[in-house]
Amino acid sequence: MAKPLPPVQTISTGLVVSVVGFFSSFPIILQGLETMGASEAEAASGLMSAAIAMGLAAIFLSLRYRQPISVAWSTPGAALLAVSATPAEGFSGAIGAFLCAGALTVLAGLWKPLGRLAAAIPTTLAQAMLGGVLLPLCIVPFKAAVELPWQALPVILTWFIAGRFNKLFAVPAAVVAAALVVVFSAEGTSVRPESFLAPPVWTMPTFSLASAIGIGLPLFVVTMATQNIPGIAVMRGFGYTSEPGKLFSSVGGASLLSAPFGAPATCLAAITAAMCSNEDSHPDRALRYWSAIMAGLFYCLFGVFAVAITGFAAHADPLLMGTLTGVALIGVMANATFAALEVPAEREAAILTFAITASGITTFGLGAAVWGLLAGGVAYLISQRIR
Repeated sequence: MAKPLPPVQTISTGLVVSVVGFFSSFPIILQGLETMGASEAEAASGLMSAAIAMGLAAIFLSLRYRQPISVAWSTPGAALLAVSATPAEGFSGAIGAFLCAGALTVLAGLWKPLGRLAAAIPTTLAQAMLGGVLLPLCIVPFKAAVELPWQALPVILTWFIAGRFNKLFAVPAAVVAAALVVVFSAEGTSVRPESFLAPPVWTMPTFSLASAIGIGLPLFVVTMATQNIPGIAVMRGFGYTSEPGKLFSSVGGASLLSAPFGAPATCLAAITAAMCSNEDSHPDRALRYWSAIMAGLFYCLFGVFAVAITGFAAHADPLLMGTLTGVALIGVMANATFAALEVPAEREAAILTFAITASGITTFGLGAAVWGLLAGGVAYLISQRIR
């Protein structure tokens, strides 16, 4: 008996989902990996493995459960890496931290108390931590507009104008604008497509307590709080129910397999999950899982050519790439800040978390995100007890 072919509508939906998911955030992944000490080859390998991991995970989970389970890389996690200090061990230390975060995600799926603990982190504090992480990155485009106006302003204006018509395509349009800037700038004259394919690069991990607590733990927390748990909520909102523990363990397992090749974290998607799950994906809700499958196939295709994308980005001025990263995160930061301040009784703790995280301090080997969440958590518990 011949296997059923995917409906044509789900193929087009999958393509749109993959374009939005990949091109809206790949500069953030690259910046995060470079901050962690990755070379150009290691960053390309990380982008490749992250795209292929989320593609294969989406295909496997959607086929397994016959539901539109959209998978993504952790954009908030990559933003966290971009503002964190490079591990003392270099990129191998970052790989060890990625593995710690993946192992915690698997454990959260298998051991319910840890999953409940991650879910118990107040949403306001998690979103405040995310907002504090994103603030320094969202400032960069406006600094670049002064220091590099002829390159940064076309990207900012393209992002803003495209967003008035369709917010989902605002960042992909800015990516196109940045590519044109690179091509027509002095740096762009040396771009040669001599190598579009390259094998992934294995990096032997180095484990340390400082990297595990300073990078791995915050990566796990921000990914669970802003990606995995909302992803489950989005699917339930469209009537799709799967056991969260199994999904957490699956994406955590994908993280463990792809981390040695440079991928920070694989997680459940939220925005693209809504795109795959609504009626625009397909009128028949029983067939919408094909949209997530097709998106997974396109993610894998984009991942194969990650070396070419990374090589092209390497010719751009760092401020131009910072501009692209910043505009891609402005909407995320706006949503995070709104969610952080939504509950009046928790605003003081949220602002404390936000301010300390945004400060970028590092004390006793722990980064600002850890201190922000700790200080905000203490303030939250004290205020709750007083009330």
